Amino acid sequence: MNKIYPSAADALQGIVSDGQLIAVGGFGLCGIPEALIDALRDSQVQNLTAISNNAGVDDFGLGKLLQTRQIKKMISSYVGENKEFERQYLAGELALEFTPQGTLAEKLRAGGAGIPAFFTKTGVGTMVAEGKELRQFDGETYVMELALVPDVSLVKAWRADKSGNLQFRYTARNFNPAVAMAGKICVVEVEEIVETGEMQPDSVHLPGIYVHRIVLNAHPEKRIEKRTITEKAGV
Repeated sequence: MNKIYPSAADALQGIVSDGQLIAVGGFGLCGIPEALIDALRDSQVQNLTAISNNAGVDDFGLGKLLQTRQIKKMISSYVGENKEFERQYLAGELALEFTPQGTLAEKLRAGGAGIPAFFTKTGVGTMVAEGKELRQFDGETYVMELALVPDVSLVKAWRADKSGNLQFRYTARNFNPAVAMAGKICVVEVEEIVETGEMQPDSVHLPGIYVHRIVLNAHPEKRIEKRTITEKAGV
């Protein structure tokens, strides 16, 4: 089975549609599938619910989909870098399901592992637990969280072989493996594609069984969210 597609637009052809639950890997602007996000924007699908740790910035990452009003709801942990997100949310134009970061990661991991729900202490006594089942274990209160199983997952990896085995690079791994595992269909953007068998087994961070489509983006922009420079004397 050929998993490699000639472009990001081709990789999304026939699998994205209005009203879907979409998961997108990345942390801030680190490890985001830039080309796939652009292709999703260009597909003009509407009323998406997007799962992502955050929503990019105003002009990059998922911020592009907020600008075009293609996202109706975000399931996120941190959204503080996006003014358009803030504007839409405060105006009642965008729904938001705040989810603690570790809980979000576990909801995705559980979805990929076939676990429908789990209990956690995180969020008990806060708005996070409102409307959810509470249960006592060993005298402590826990809240039940449902797993996330997105219709389509968009993932960024550093390298793939032609069978879809993936290797991530440093902190760009972040949410990507969990997002890949959870999706009913997983599309991966990579910087390098090698022959099957060329990657050392210990270098494979996620097996190809989770990957359905691959697109090459050899030169992503990799924009830095907040560039900071340390002042040095004499420089």
